[in-house]
Amino acid sequence: MGDAWNTRAVEAAALEAAAFAPYGTVIEATGGSLAANQGTAARFDQATRLCNERPGARLAISVFRCAAQTSRPFPVRLLEKHPCSTQMFVPMNAARYLVIVALGGDAPDLATLSAFVAHGAQAIAYHPGVWHHPMVALDATIDFVCFVHEDGTARDCVVHPLAQPGTITY
Repeated sequence: MGDAWNTRAVEAAALEAAAFAPYGTVIEATGGSLAANQGTAARFDQATRLCNERPGARLAISVFRCAAQTSRPFPVRLLEKHPCSTQMFVPMNAARYLVIVALGGDAPDLATLSAFVAHGAQAIAYHPGVWHHPMVALDATIDFVCFVHEDGTARDCVVHPLAQPGTITY
């Protein structure tokens, strides 16, 4: 965590699959498609893989309504992770949102912290164990459908408050 994090702001980049790959998957209608629904739709099969590393955990589907944040730069005071499950967020109403991620084991490695600005036609899926900030809506309130496997134990979600808050510019 240290002084380097406290004295710099991380600049958010546009969300692109290659840059986000260490942290998870970008889900969007790009690349090749197949005809579906008697030709009235296109099907894109590059979506994502949902991982569940606990046999007793069940798929939990929720809706998160996130109020638009206007703070610039955006303050980062905590990160969380789901050590045993993919967590996927699908926006239900198109708008921009901020995705903040880091790698690490028991604590986030802030040297790996990255931030991305996603547009409303992009969903994201975090790999199990990837540290991330709760969802941040930018322009308007956004409803997200969330998919994650849970079993009611502390390993469903691990929260790590940051000793030295940092900032994200976008």
